[in-house]
Amino acid sequence: MPETTSADAQELEAAGIDYVTVQLTGYDGTSRDVRAVPAPRWRSSALRSLNGGDMDGFMELVVHPDDYEVYEDLDPDMEAVGRFAADVAGASGEALGKSSGPRRSSRSTRKK
Repeated sequence: MPETTSADAQELEAAGIDYVTVQLTGYDGTSRDVRAVPAPRWRSSALRSLNGGDMDGFMELVVHPDDYEVYEDLDPDMEAVGRFAADVAGASGEALGKSSGPRRSSRSTRKK
């Protein structure tokens, strides 16, 4: 069971975080709706978990606490979790990995 509590969910809602609903597909092909924090609101710890392959940690941080058990029941593979993350990003109006990064300065930094 995740450490995230109903109080945590209420805190997110009080902070103005509305959840997006997307499909999560399990290892057997079964799909269910789950609510997730919109991608622009993911904490850096969630991204570290995702990038480090800690799917339980990632899902614990981004899935609504009431839907975490659905994730556990579906037991999705890595590909399904990747699709889930991309779907959450799309439903949030974002694209994962599409950041343009910092812009180059128009001023030269070379010493004269």
